[in-house]
Order: sequence, then C-alpha cells, then structure tokens
Amino acid sequence: MFKRVLNTPGFWKSVVSLALAFGFLFVIVKWGIDGFNMDFFTERNPWIFLLTVMFAGLIYGFLVTFGKFRGKLKEMDSKK
Repeated sequence: MFKRVLNTPGFWKSVVSLALAFGFLFVIVKWGIDGFNMDFFTERNPWIFLLTVMFAGLIYGFLVTFGKFRGKLKEMDSKK
C-alpha cells in the first residue's frame, strides 16, 4: 500500500504544495507572535531557518497527503 500511495498521480505535487503553504503560514504566524519586528528575519541565519521550515513543511505535507491518498485508495478498493 505504501508504494501504491507514493506512485499515485498527484501525490508529490500535493506534498510540495502543502509544504509551501505550511512554511508560509508558519513564518507569518511566528513573525506575528514576535510582533512583526524585522529583527525576526535578521537575528538568525536565514538559510538555516528556511531549510528547517521547508523540512518541517515537507514532513507535514507528506503525512497529511499520505493519509488523504491512502484513505481514497482504501475507499476505492472497498467499492470493488
């Protein structure tokens, strides 16, 4: 089932789109918590911050998308 889900058309596109949305929303919310201060972007290494946000987004996107696609495939199998 794992390989079947990963090879489903649209799976990786959905993972990447969720990762980008998660990263964007996370940065906006975290920046808002810090008071929309521009020091938020300069007080840490921006490359490491960007990489960690995108890595976390990819994990989040993968887990959510995997669950969604697995559920759809199980539903399709039960209808057969």
